[in-house]
Amino acid sequence: MPTILHNAVLATMRGGYSLIDRGALVIEGGRILWAGPEAELSATGERHDLGGRLVTPALIDCHTHVVFGGERAREFEMRLNGASYEEVARAGGGIVSTVAATRAASEDDLVAQALPRVDRMLAEGVGTVEIKSGYGLDVETELRMLRAARRIASARGITVRTSFLGAHAVPPEYKGRADDYIAEQVLPALRAAADEGLVDAVDGFCEGIAFSPTQIERVFAEAKALGLPVKLHAEQLSNLGGAALAARYGALSADHLEYLDEAGVGAMAKAGSVAVILPGAFYTLRETQAPPIELFRKARVPMAVATDCNPGSAPMTSLTLAMNMACTFFRMTPEEALMGATAHAARALGLTDRGAIAPGLVADLAVWEAAHPAELSYRIGATPLHTRIIGGRFDA
Repeated sequence: MPTILHNAVLATMRGGYSLIDRGALVIEGGRILWAGPEAELSATGERHDLGGRLVTPALIDCHTHVVFGGERAREFEMRLNGASYEEVARAGGGIVSTVAATRAASEDDLVAQALPRVDRMLAEGVGTVEIKSGYGLDVETELRMLRAARRIASARGITVRTSFLGAHAVPPEYKGRADDYIAEQVLPALRAAADEGLVDAVDGFCEGIAFSPTQIERVFAEAKALGLPVKLHAEQLSNLGGAALAARYGALSADHLEYLDEAGVGAMAKAGSVAVILPGAFYTLRETQAPPIELFRKARVPMAVATDCNPGSAPMTSLTLAMNMACTFFRMTPEEALMGATAHAARALGLTDRGAIAPGLVADLAVWEAAHPAELSYRIGATPLHTRIIGGRFDA
């Protein structure tokens, strides 16, 4: 029997809010059968009166590092007390500490540590999460991280998309030998993960403190040979041409992008790549260079918004807070921010079956204690979620 949701404000997110003020939905078999004005509803089924509440697609967090071992709160305190990055590193902090803790964690440990973070995301209306590897930096641990990510999907009944991020940083044992690290660890790990069906996309970090465009291209060439799409952390701290490189490989997205120039924006527009905006890292690192939002608008590059949840530069799980930050720091509009957490986030993950309210799409929905979608970006630390509906089923 179909499920009917009525007496709702629908933000269908088909090219913008596309509001239906007194709307209704018909759901069957986990999919949306019909959506429109309640006055035009003709179907019969189990009815749910939503009391005039706002309904949007369930949110999509399209860039996270939510699987990792340990924590780095002490490092945060050290930095605020004046310690330099080098001093933090000498004390065992930085990514080295996360790598050590992740390598020491079992698959069960990684799942157990990640689930509370994921639960906080779900409590904010999220129905799909992207999870990256990248804190193992060796074949065994990268695979363990990806297996843990896959288990989260079944443990919480959500959609998880995995990104292989072996080219995230050079581990201590390969210091000064980045090319050897790619040859001996990254590429073998990628092949093994692909063979095991653990990879949905391949990512990298193209930056002076990480990998050069030439080194990233070796990873992308392997991804292409394996038939896997790519995405890239690019132009976060400087402009090395990473986004343009990603665009040449038809990247799903390029992410961060604070230092991207007009030529890079043009390359992304031509390739159809999504710009993933990550204000949490901008905030934590106290950056001052904002991504080129107006250039993205002019070039019609779709902008997604994500938490970048990670233990170092973005220890946040609130996607609605990321939306607020995108509006406050970068002057994105609330409509752009919500598009960035729904339709454009889906595109950044290569998903065509979600991110909007339309017939045929997955019935992943969020019902909010709100009357207008601007409220989702307006509130700070008070997400007005009423309930989630995943695959047509209400949260317990």
